[in-house]
Amino acid sequence: MKSLFSPRKAALAAAIVAAFSLTACQAPAKKAEAPAAAAKPVDTSLTQRTLGDGLYEMAYSPAAKALYVASAQSFKDVNGGVIYRLDPTTLETKGVTHTDLKNFGTAIDEAGSVFYTTNSLDGAISKVDAQSGKVLERLVFPGKKDKEGYPAGAREVLWHGNELYVGRVADPGYISVVDVKTFKLKATIKNAGKWVTGIIYSPLTERIYATNGAGEILVINPRTHKIEKRWTAGDGKEYLFLNMAEDPATGRLFVTDDSKGKATLVFDERTGKVIKRIEGDALAIKFNAKRNEIYISQRESKKVLQLDATTYAVKNSWSFDNNPNSLLIGPDNNTLYVTLKAEFNKDSSTKGQDQIARIALK
Repeated sequence: MKSLFSPRKAALAAAIVAAFSLTACQAPAKKAEAPAAAAKPVDTSLTQRTLGDGLYEMAYSPAAKALYVASAQSFKDVNGGVIYRLDPTTLETKGVTHTDLKNFGTAIDEAGSVFYTTNSLDGAISKVDAQSGKVLERLVFPGKKDKEGYPAGAREVLWHGNELYVGRVADPGYISVVDVKTFKLKATIKNAGKWVTGIIYSPLTERIYATNGAGEILVINPRTHKIEKRWTAGDGKEYLFLNMAEDPATGRLFVTDDSKGKATLVFDERTGKVIKRIEGDALAIKFNAKRNEIYISQRESKKVLQLDATTYAVKNSWSFDNNPNSLLIGPDNNTLYVTLKAEFNKDSSTKGQDQIARIALK
């Protein structure tokens, strides 16, 4: 049987993965020959294991006491994906769900009974039971396809109230709003700029923020589904904004750019202006209110940073052989989960399998 991944589709998959991985294409840095060194002491706060191909975002279910990891599997001669169910302490695999579509973004409801995963390459979203890992429902979004017959990628997903907000990778991009009760398309937020990348909800302003590849932050009213404001860095530089995190107590919005800006920008939500710039490649970002800390994954530098959220000083960092991608803070606020991506070869295969890491924060 002919593989569904033709050369064209393999190229498309790699392109969307690059967009979802939130990093620009770049040549790998040459490693200088280093003299032999003594073995480093073992970091007992770090648990790490090789899990499988194509790992992306994670969801923690308190109800199921399980960590779920969305997987797109390989992009070379492999159809479908996997949803892994892991023990959140040991990272041991407790369950595996094989899906006919590839899985990327995740969001979980307040009760933790179901979570949602985007099927980016097929312009779809799936509803998954958190206890069993079984796919309960799927919505394939209607919409315009490109000349090759492929839909706008369904990338990041946000659960808010009785709605799901799904960012669409298109130019111009848009956001699909799904009613969680009927699991049907409810509304479309149009003219969202080139490629909708990140989406979060602010309890402070009661607004949804969405980033795009044109360096904009869209301020959206969830009651009207209207874009009310568009913030930019205002410094004349080009940005491809990616992920966000918020400190609602101080009204700060943290926004990463791993492509053009190579920095994390801190916006004042009251004015929409940048008040701080943290230099360095930055992919995923999380804010921990309990510990007053910021966590940033650096795909290019192969590090995860732990920053003081007041001074922005680096308190700790972890280096990896693979590329850190998605981050998730555990419910105890003292645990950080990381997906680690293997590098891609030119034929869309990878140089090894992806990994998952658990960091006990000190």
